Amino acid sequence: MRVKIITDSGSDLLQEILEGYGIDVVPLLVLLDGREYVDGRDIDAKDVYNALREGKMPKTNQATAEAFQQILEPYAKSEQPCLYIGFSSAMSGTFQAGKLVAAQLTEAYPSWECQMIDSLSGSLGQGLLVLRAARMAEQGASLADIAQVVSAKAGHMEHIFTVDDLNHLHRGGRLSKAGAVVGSMLRIKPVLHIRDGIIEPIEKKRGKNKAIKRLVEIMEQRCSGEDQVVAISHADDPEAAETLRQLVEQQLGFKEFVINIVGSVLGCHIGLGGVAVFFESNTPQGQA
Repeated sequence: MRVKIITDSGSDLLQEILEGYGIDVVPLLVLLDGREYVDGRDIDAKDVYNALREGKMPKTNQATAEAFQQILEPYAKSEQPCLYIGFSSAMSGTFQAGKLVAAQLTEAYPSWECQMIDSLSGSLGQGLLVLRAARMAEQGASLADIAQVVSAKAGHMEHIFTVDDLNHLHRGGRLSKAGAVVGSMLRIKPVLHIRDGIIEPIEKKRGKNKAIKRLVEIMEQRCSGEDQVVAISHADDPEAAETLRQLVEQQLGFKEFVINIVGSVLGCHIGLGGVAVFFESNTPQGQA
C-alpha cells in the first residue's frame, strides 16, 4: 500500500495541498478566553490574529494522545505504512506524544510499519518536508526511502524570518538569547532563524523593508542552489509576503512557491506582522 503521510497543525500547509495529497493532520490546541479550542476545527489563524488585535494572549497546548490514536489506529489495523512528520520537539511536546502512541500501536499491531520524524521545524519549514514526503509517496516510494530523505533534509531546513514584536516569543518561551536583539528604539526589527529546532536571533535591522531584504541576503548565502520549492509565511501581512516573494524570485530565480498565513500554533507566539522564508540549505540548520 501507498505510504500515508501524516503531520500536525504546526505545519501550516495550504488546505488544497493537504487534500490533494491526502495528508492527515493531528490538531494542536489553542487556549483563549479560558476555553480550549481544537486547531483547524474550532479555531483558525484569523481568529488568533483578531484576538491579538484585541489585546488578548492566546496560548497553545500540544496535541493529545487521543488525537494521535484516532488518526493512527485505523492505519495500524489495516497495516497501511505511515510516516508522521512532527512539529519541532524543542518547541512542543507534540512529537513525543505521537511517538508514544505509535509505539503502543506497534506493539498491538506488530505487522504495522510506522516512522516518526522530528522535523526540527515549524510552520512551512515543517510543511516543505511534508510536501516532499507526500510527493515521494504519490510516486510509490517506500516508507524507508521517504523516511531517509526527510530525515536528511530536516537538519538542513532553513527558517529565516522577522517579527514586529518580540514580546510574544518571550512570553511563550520560544526564543532563546532574546536579549541579544531586543531593542527599545522605534522600528528595530529582529532577524531570526532556527537552529536545532530552537528560535535564535541573528541580528537586527531598522525598519521592516530592510529586515525583509536581509532575509533574502541570508537566503542567498545559505541556499543549496538547487531548484527547489521555496515557502513563505506571514502573520496576517500578505503584502510583506508578496514583497518577499518578488525579491526571492527576482534576485535568486526561484519559481515554485508555497505561500500561506502562519497558523494558529505559531501565530500565538510570534504575534502580528511577521514574515518568513523557508528553504533547503547545504549546511546544517542555522549555520552559514
